[in-house]
Amino acid sequence: MIEIVLGVTGSIGAYKAADLVRRLREQDCAVTCVMTKEAREFIAPLTLEVLSERPVYTDLFSGRDPHVVHTRLADQAKLVLIAPATANLIGKLAHGIADDLLTCLVLATKAPLLLAPAMNVHMYHHPTVQDNIRALRKLGHRFIGPAVGSLACGYEAIGHLAEVDEIVKAALQLAAPGRQSSPPARSSQAKATRRPSRAPKRRR
Repeated sequence: MIEIVLGVTGSIGAYKAADLVRRLREQDCAVTCVMTKEAREFIAPLTLEVLSERPVYTDLFSGRDPHVVHTRLADQAKLVLIAPATANLIGKLAHGIADDLLTCLVLATKAPLLLAPAMNVHMYHHPTVQDNIRALRKLGHRFIGPAVGSLACGYEAIGHLAEVDEIVKAALQLAAPGRQSSPPARSSQAKATRRPSRAPKRRR
């Protein structure tokens, strides 16, 4: 059983965390979910708790656990996966800011870190966001996506959360090198991460 901590942050793509938990469990992974305050505006903790069959952690100081939660989860994880990863979360990690359960956990773990960004196209291309991504890559952290797709802001552009099957495949490669996931149910756009050749289009 592969122990994975799934961090969920405040992006519209947070609703896909439910499918991500389901797919990881199909691959014989044990999933513990950690949600930011903003993520709870998009998906209820109870949904992920039912699917993972484990408590979902949302606060640094939890009355549900007698242990120091962020260090216990940090120690048991074979992989920390953050999907979706917002610009805010990426910025915090790039600068060593630990002001909630998820950021404290990431700084405390020695497990590989995989981030799946999801945000507005202009946010993604902003120089500070790109600097933060480069800083995390330099530290050895991995990224999957973002993909080109329909964004909540109305654009058809890069910034869409990578497909669930692609995230699962990348997670297994980091957590259990050499192990293959089951064939994906559909093709993915997760590799389409280059800047669009023309200005983003708004949907009508």
